[in-house]
Amino acid sequence: MKLLIIEDEYHAQKYLSNLIKQVIPTAQILDMLDSVEDAVDWFKNNAAPDLIFMDIQLADGLSFNIFKKVEVNAPVIFTTAFDQYTLQAFKVNSVDYLLKPIDEIDLKKAINKYDQLYGNNQSFNRESLLKVINSFQQKEHFRQRFLIKQGKDFIYLPVEQIAYLYSSDGMTFIMDKSKKRHLLDSTLDSIEKELNPKNFYRISRKQIIHIQSVAKIFSYFNHRLKLELKPESKVEAIVSRERVKEFKAWLDQ
Repeated sequence: MKLLIIEDEYHAQKYLSNLIKQVIPTAQILDMLDSVEDAVDWFKNNAAPDLIFMDIQLADGLSFNIFKKVEVNAPVIFTTAFDQYTLQAFKVNSVDYLLKPIDEIDLKKAINKYDQLYGNNQSFNRESLLKVINSFQQKEHFRQRFLIKQGKDFIYLPVEQIAYLYSSDGMTFIMDKSKKRHLLDSTLDSIEKELNPKNFYRISRKQIIHIQSVAKIFSYFNHRLKLELKPESKVEAIVSRERVKEFKAWLDQ
C-alpha cells in the first residue's frame, strides 16, 4: 500500500509514520508534506497514492484548499484536533477521520474501513469526497471570543473586535480595534488554529492580522511586504518572503 502523509507538525508526521509502520508493516510512505502549496505541486507531478492521511489545518491554510487547486484521485483519511461532534459528516462513503491524539486502535479501524471500501479494487469516487468536504466546511466552528483577565476580573472579547495578535518577549498580546492591548495565556501557534482563516492570516512567526486591520501595503526589501496596520502597531508588520504569495491570494479571494 502506497501512502502519502500531509501534516504540518514535524513531530505529528513522525508519530503518524511510525504508527502506520506498526499497523501496516508493508506500507510504503511516498512522502510527507506540510503545506497546501507543496501538496498541490506533489499531486501535479506524481501518480495518486493508494491512501492519503491529511491534516485539516496546514502551515498555509486549510487542506480543503488543495481540492480547489488540483484533482485528488485517492481516498483520504483526515487527521484533526476538531471536536468529534462536528465531524459526523466524515462517517460516510469514502472518507474517514482520526481525532488527535491518534491511537493504534483508531488507526486500525480507519485502515479496516479503507480495506472494506477499496480492498477489492473498487473504484474511488471523487465526487463523494468533495461532497463530504463541502458538508464539513459548512459546519466549521472557529473561536468566537476570548476570555481575558484584567486584574482580578475577567472580560470577554469577541473576535470581531480583534485587529491583530502578536508575540513579544515570550508573551502573546491582542490589540483590539479600540487600541486596547490584552495579554493572553496562549501561544500564536495554538491561537492560529482556532481563528477563521478567511478573516485572519499569520504574516510571520510573531504576528496574526485581521483583514480589516490592513490599511496600506508596501513593497519591502528581500521580496517581502510591509503593512501599515490600524490601529498602529509597535511591532513592524512584515510579511515574510515565503508567505507573500499566499498572503496576496488570501487578500484576493
